[in-house]
Parts: sequence; structure tokens; C-alpha cells
Amino acid sequence: MTFIVGDLVTRTSHQHDILFRISALKEQDAILHGEDLRLEADAPITDLVKASERDILTHEKQEKEQLDYSFRLFKQDYQLMKEKRNYESTEGYTDQVDFFQLPARVLHLDGDRHYLKKCIDLYKRIGLQVHGLYIEEAEMPLEIAGLIQRIQPDIVVITGHDAFSEKKGDKNDLKAYRHSRYFVEAVREARRIESNLDQLVIFAGACQSYFQSLIRAGANFASSPSRINIHALDPVYITAKLAYTSFMDKVMVSEVLRNTLTGEKGLGGIETRGFLRTGMPYLEEEGAEK
Repeated sequence: MTFIVGDLVTRTSHQHDILFRISALKEQDAILHGEDLRLEADAPITDLVKASERDILTHEKQEKEQLDYSFRLFKQDYQLMKEKRNYESTEGYTDQVDFFQLPARVLHLDGDRHYLKKCIDLYKRIGLQVHGLYIEEAEMPLEIAGLIQRIQPDIVVITGHDAFSEKKGDKNDLKAYRHSRYFVEAVREARRIESNLDQLVIFAGACQSYFQSLIRAGANFASSPSRINIHALDPVYITAKLAYTSFMDKVMVSEVLRNTLTGEKGLGGIETRGFLRTGMPYLEEEGAEK
């Protein structure tokens, strides 16, 4: 069977459990990226099977159902936060005032162009503006300081692909992870620019990443406590919860994880303040389009 970069495949040795994209071919081996999971893997070409059109359609249907469910949960959560802000801004609905809101500035660094596009589409759907950049994981520690100084974000997402290999060491050995060391170094570089955990909130990690090391380096939220795979869009839902929570309120970790697709086995963190600021009065600029 002939394969090309971009083909959707599964692995016979793993009972076809995960749908992958071929990202590169090297002689008799292929570099695989999860289609919806932030996992990178190597596999011999002889172990691969092309996904059938029926399998792809079934996967897309299941994926859409999962995403729609998670988005509905987020919308419910957002509506509750919005009603609380409206109540507080109008003194219990006694004052009729127009107010405006200043959400967080987000910088999203992603080691996968495909995932980055998916994330940006979801940011737009949620109503957040984001500065998204494709940067290979190994380059993130070299680029992040300059980007933070230039863009001055409130929230930074550092993600891409990762994987843990028992053959390379135990779970406490950073060398046993494909890209965790780059994520850790990038977090440390970011913390050299801003050490305050509430002034700059950081999410870092991908599938099976070294959670403890990322938190120690200075991340507010990270993956993966149980070394499981995380969904490509999980960082967006964490970011959205922080961005739409008032800066006067703390966001509990359990609240943040409620709307994610992976949950507490794949994601964790520390309590962190929100970023949304409300102001008044809201005035339309003269001559501005309505």
C-alpha cells in the first residue's frame, strides 16, 4: 500500500484506536499526528492502514457530536457569567446603563498548523480575538520572550504535539517525553518576562505531557496529569473560561475543566483570577457603523 503525507491512517498494532494524519515519511517509517488528539507517534509503514471513507465519516460525526456538546456546556456557563455581570453592573437591574467589556488578549503558539486553524475557528466562534502562530515545539523557547514583549498578552497557550515513551524512561524523567522539555523551557522563558501568575496566565502541554514539570516551571494550567491524550481544542475552552471570568473572581480548576473534552485526567492547574473587565458608559463613536 502506498502512502503520502496527509493520508488519514490507523495502526494495526493498536487495534486502529486513533485516527492519525501522516505528517512525514522517512524510509520505512511514518511520523503521525493525531487528527483530533495532540499526539505524535512513529510507526512503521507496514503497520498502517488507510482509513476508509466510511470510517472518516463516522469519526467526523462522532467528533462533531462531542464538540457540539462541549460548546453547549460552554454557552450555558457563559450565559450564567453574563447574567451575573449584568446584575452587578446595573445594581441588581435597578439602573438602565450601557456598559462595555474588555476581554483578555490571547497569544496561542501551536506546533501544528492543522490544529491552529481549528483553534482559531473556535476562538472566533466563542468571540475571542487571538494572535495565533504556528511554531515548531523546539523553536518555542527561542521565540516566546520576544512575542510576549511585542504582543503583551494576558493569556499564553503553548501547545502542539507530545508523547510519553516508557522505553526512554519513567514518568519523572523529562527525557522520556517527545516535546515536554520544549514546553517547559518556553514556560520558563515566559516567566522571566512576567512572573506574576495572575498577570500572565499560561497553559502549556499536549498529549501525555509532563504535567508536574510544566506546573513547576510556572504554568497555571497544563497537561497531562494521568499521561493521557488531550483533545486539540481543550486549550481553547480553558482560555475562554479565564477570558470571560471577571478579574474580581477566582476560577477554580474544577470549573475550568468542566467544559473541556478531556477532563481532569488529561488537564489540571491552579486556581487563577479571571481577566474580564467591565466599564461604563458605553458610547458609540460618532460616524461609526451600527
